[in-house]
Amino acid sequence: MRKDVKQKAMLAMLFLTCAAVGWLRPTALEASEFSGGRLTGSLLAIQSGGVYLFILAFVFAFMFRRIAAAIAMVASLISLPLYLYLVAPGLSRRLLGGNYAVLIHANFVWDTYAVLGILTIALAVYVCIRSISTQDSDRTPEPLAQS
Repeated sequence: MRKDVKQKAMLAMLFLTCAAVGWLRPTALEASEFSGGRLTGSLLAIQSGGVYLFILAFVFAFMFRRIAAAIAMVASLISLPLYLYLVAPGLSRRLLGGNYAVLIHANFVWDTYAVLGILTIALAVYVCIRSISTQDSDRTPEPLAQS
């Protein structure tokens, strides 16, 4: 197998993993009051858009590696706020303000799915930056033959 094919397959699998992690948590939250809030409902809607962008990046990963990486960077950017809200609700409330019906119990909360989401997004951003910055080996011009 060529190096480019392996790299595209690894990129595609990472995007699919990010989409799967993003799909798991919000399905449990959508059935609760969390989806009805002005802020939290918007975070859920934006994060589900990020999941669809990760799926689109998965499709493009085999044809256009750099375009797929750019799409995944946007998906990462719009998926991250929900995960940060779930892990650091105290900080989020201080930054965003608003009226909340439930009192806060801690500034930071361990949420396995949210931490897993943050880790997969961090890995995806790292891989996307490397993928965008590397040069394609099959598109580099060959040196001219000297006569």
